[in-house]
Amino acid sequence: MGSNKVKILKDALSNFSLNKKFDLSYVVEAPDWVIKWDGEYITGNLNRLGLLEARTTTSYLGLRNQIVHFGSINIFLSNEGFKKPHWSNKIVVTGFHLVPGDPRLKFIRKADKHVYFFHTSCNITKQKLIELGVSEEKIIVIPLGVDLSLFKPVSSEEKQKIKEQLGIPQDKIVIGSFQKDGVGWDEGLEPKLIKGPDVFVKAAEKLAKNYPIFVLLVGPARGYVKNELKKLGIPFKHTYLKSFPDIAKYYRALDLYLITSRVEGGPKAILEAWASGVPVVSTKVGIVPDIAQDENNVLLTEVEDVDEIAKQAVRLIENVNLKERLTQNALGEVKKNSWDNIVNRYYKEIYSRL
Repeated sequence: MGSNKVKILKDALSNFSLNKKFDLSYVVEAPDWVIKWDGEYITGNLNRLGLLEARTTTSYLGLRNQIVHFGSINIFLSNEGFKKPHWSNKIVVTGFHLVPGDPRLKFIRKADKHVYFFHTSCNITKQKLIELGVSEEKIIVIPLGVDLSLFKPVSSEEKQKIKEQLGIPQDKIVIGSFQKDGVGWDEGLEPKLIKGPDVFVKAAEKLAKNYPIFVLLVGPARGYVKNELKKLGIPFKHTYLKSFPDIAKYYRALDLYLITSRVEGGPKAILEAWASGVPVVSTKVGIVPDIAQDENNVLLTEVEDVDEIAKQAVRLIENVNLKERLTQNALGEVKKNSWDNIVNRYYKEIYSRL
């Protein structure tokens, strides 16, 4: 039996004996990635603030008389239908983004009768849920949160030290891409096109013709981007981090972050980059149109517009005043998304109503 299945079985057995101690069980994916991190931040802050007794789990089996929050619509839906915890529980489902053509989405309308609230991080996904038959009054929009004690800006001197520690030449312009953009959890040789890895590579190719760029990658399944960068002769470094907090150091090494996605529920990267004092060029996806203002704290482009993405990146490379203005405005804006603020919204807008 695989290690993930063993953990799920242990969680299920634990649920039978421990569920009465909790007001909320937040169901997460087994891999140590974004959904799990969000669940830990949400439940940890609910406990710390004294709002609810909460925990994360990888199984809903055995839960009774509590709020069961599925942290991803991919956990809630399957090719056969949707999860049905015991009737005594109140179900909340988070859907960050919906993939066009996903056959599981046909179950959304029926699931609406069993779910108390659908949560999403952006208005784009809210509209998609409505189109799929979810009652609008059941949809709660609360954006992503960010740990402001972890993600912080550093001085130019400290940035240079971090680049040196990571083996990045000092004369390079470091561009970040920290999202999982390959299919599956292995090498990721097949691109996950909704994340725009092909767009990222094309933009990097344009920039590399005139500027000494260096691409910094973290996260799983980055094989496609790595192979394409190798073909183009663009230098890069990839690290699969063992612990989530380690990612903060990598943001501090960046001069610029590119978000080139076609579809997003976040991305969390805009908040983490902002909090780290890193300027961002982003397509108009996910939470970005909800929280960001073009030319004020971000430079926005249309989806798949490689030329415009490269053009906006050049502006930040060449215009120090623009870069500084966007960075400072973003540092002010991102405070709204501290986990304290976001978790208080989860409690007031969702959990307290249940």
